[in-house]
Parts: sequence; structure tokens; C-alpha cells
Amino acid sequence: QVQLVESGGGLVQPGGSLRLSCAASLSISSLGRMGWYRQAPGKERELVATMPSSGGTNYADFVKGRFTISRDNAKNSVYLQMNSLKPEDTAVYYCNAQYGLRYHWGQGTQVTVSS
Repeated sequence: QVQLVESGGGLVQPGGSLRLSCAASLSISSLGRMGWYRQAPGKERELVATMPSSGGTNYADFVKGRFTISRDNAKNSVYLQMNSLKPEDTAVYYCNAQYGLRYHWGQGTQVTVSS
């Protein structure tokens, strides 16, 4: 079992930036793919960015060039740097990690982009 705790959400104006953090209860070196997903009101949860354990990154088309996923093994954390935020980026953002045969979720952090 692995616990994931997100932080860094909040209210930001359009064009602004936020950095989300996901702290894992285990060494992330022992985890498989990690990623960020989001869910807006009335919509299904969707993939934002992933980082396979083998390296590299994958992004949804709607965030390419604006969001960056990264990891710090020493801090057992994964981050999502979000720049040029738009109102349509408003959602609850969830951290996701593969451990063994299961994917685990954090509790989510709210991001609201509004003037």
C-alpha cells in the first residue's frame, strides 16, 4: 500500500502559475508509472501527464507546452508545474502511482483559475 498526498492547489488568475506536489509514503524509486489526472465538475477524470518508471514523460495535448511533470527521488515526490493557466484548467487534480499490480490515488487538490 502507498499513500499519496497532494498539495499546492489554490485560486489563480488566468495566465498565472501553480506548482502541485505529490508526496509518496514509499520511495518513488519502488513505484511504477506516476502521473497527474484531473476532474472538472460534471466531467470524467482525465489524464494530464505521466512519467513512466522507464523514463520520459507524456502529456495530454491540452497541456503540452504549459505543464511540466517532474520528480525528486530524494524527497519521494512528484511535481506538476502549471504555467499559462486557463479557466478551463479548473479542476481537482489527482496524483496517481502504480505499485505492484494496482494504481493508487491521492485525495486530490483543487485548482481554480478565475479572475
